[in-house]
Amino acid sequence: MTLSPSQVIVLATPVFFLLIAIEFAWGLARGRNTYRLNDAISSISLGMLSEVTKVLTRLLRVGIYTAVYTHVSLVPAEAAQAFWTTWWGWLLALVFYDFCYYWLHRAGHEVALFWAAHVVHHQSQDYNLSTALRQTSSGALFGWVFYLPMALAGVPPLVFGIVALVDLLYQFWVHTEQVGKLGWFDRWFCSPSNHRVHHAVNDGYLDRNYGGILIVWDRLFGSFQEEGEKCVYGTRAPLASWDPLWANLEVYAALARDSWHARSWADKLRVWFKPPGWRPADVAARFPKPAFDLQRVERFHPPMSRGLAWFAGLQFVVVLQGVALFLWHADAMPISQSLPWLAALMACVWAVGVAMQGRLSMLEVLAVEAAALATACAAAGWIDGYRVFKPLVMLLLIAFVLLRHSRAGGNPVPPSPARFTLLLLAALVCCLAGDVFLMFPGYFIPGLVSFLIGHLFYIALFGMGVPWFASRRALVATLAAAMVMYATLFPHLGMVLKIAVAAYATVIALMAAQAIGRAVTLRDGASVGVAVGACFFMLSDSLLAINKFATPLPQDDLLVLGTYYIAQMLFVHHAQPAPVANGATASGPVTGGAATA
Repeated sequence: MTLSPSQVIVLATPVFFLLIAIEFAWGLARGRNTYRLNDAISSISLGMLSEVTKVLTRLLRVGIYTAVYTHVSLVPAEAAQAFWTTWWGWLLALVFYDFCYYWLHRAGHEVALFWAAHVVHHQSQDYNLSTALRQTSSGALFGWVFYLPMALAGVPPLVFGIVALVDLLYQFWVHTEQVGKLGWFDRWFCSPSNHRVHHAVNDGYLDRNYGGILIVWDRLFGSFQEEGEKCVYGTRAPLASWDPLWANLEVYAALARDSWHARSWADKLRVWFKPPGWRPADVAARFPKPAFDLQRVERFHPPMSRGLAWFAGLQFVVVLQGVALFLWHADAMPISQSLPWLAALMACVWAVGVAMQGRLSMLEVLAVEAAALATACAAAGWIDGYRVFKPLVMLLLIAFVLLRHSRAGGNPVPPSPARFTLLLLAALVCCLAGDVFLMFPGYFIPGLVSFLIGHLFYIALFGMGVPWFASRRALVATLAAAMVMYATLFPHLGMVLKIAVAAYATVIALMAAQAIGRAVTLRDGASVGVAVGACFFMLSDSLLAINKFATPLPQDDLLVLGTYYIAQMLFVHHAQPAPVANGATASGPVTGGAATA
């Protein structure tokens, strides 16, 4: 039986967790525990995300290397195969890979574009074996370039893949504070002591010790530093988040902002290729950042209740099983089949991370997971699962709204007044009815009517405390978009559907216009979130109509259901009464906090 790289990772995972458990127990016994639940979950979740997204980068990781090896190799194929598959060829290939890895790793610290990918591995302010699993999801976008010398030298793709896996697995054990210096071993190999230096932000340790297996590369090329003073871990611009998607995007976003604001076109380009932290002078002057001060480093550790800690741990274990199952089959699946499951797992990993920050309630996390499973089941044709999870999403959101309304005091956002809550619940119940109708053939019109009534409730909800259609531009734009969509669908509709779709398109355009007008009036994050949700709702319905009546869309279930659930969750999470000047809401007094169900 030949195992794929993803399957090897799955089989290695229990070993990883066993070693993590041993390190944790040893640290407790020594009084030197280096673990926090939230940080460990965050690090391992980023590793999970990295592995599942490799499905999308398969061409970059394997395809380009194989193409260069096949067509551009400087060594004849037969001679290369004969040499590189001997025991000394395998050993040389491992050393060759480690040499290439050294330069990729060094570029990851000395070139901003590569740092944007590599930073994920350094964001943890703890240092333990879970940190080793904290890996980037975007490294393959450009990292493949550094391994092309191996393809040119005729290293077969199979040999390359195996030595790459060996190099990666070796680096797991060096991420620990429980192993001290190892004498002669430290002089030749990457060791825990050497790698602790690499992860530290102390002045003397910054950007040192890049080796993967061998530390001799650092000694040869002047980047070695021996461990001395106590290491402080993390990055000099702390992430301060458990959001795995933001962890992968934060530096790209910062570079894009600096590039956008730079006046010089040369600087717009330099931002991406200068060392990390370099900024154009004009950008640094207009948007200054405080200088790094090691003495003022604070550990990111938002409070978690015991209940939330247990919930996050349980959800993490469940998602981990889903990731393992996906990875076991992923390398044999075409992207068209794996993409919905990949998206579902990404959503679940994200939800657990942001819940640990208090950005989502437990019920909302369950709703995200149900939505992810409903979407993936629909895409896979698993009708029974789809019919369970689709209505479950709306039931969980309804439960969240009810619980939010029932709670008072001690929460960050006030419970909604009764009329506001009733309108929101009415909209959700109508959408639930529409979901159920649309799951069964022959009930499209009842489903359409249910959603139409739901949108009318949303219009009434978004109109509370603000003027009707406050943004005329938004009203014109949404009605124009609805007219274009209707004109596209018109030749494909029967007489009854022409009337029904015309009414529906008009109502959803009005709903979006009212939501955008509310955001223009209130100018707060909550109303903007609702407005974005309304736009997603319009997009979802447009995709559904095009797919059903005009032309089939690729990944239609993922596109339609994904945008639909984003819309509903933005509505439920952000919907709140409009404030008025005296501190009350437009529909009643402010009396307490938000749901943290």
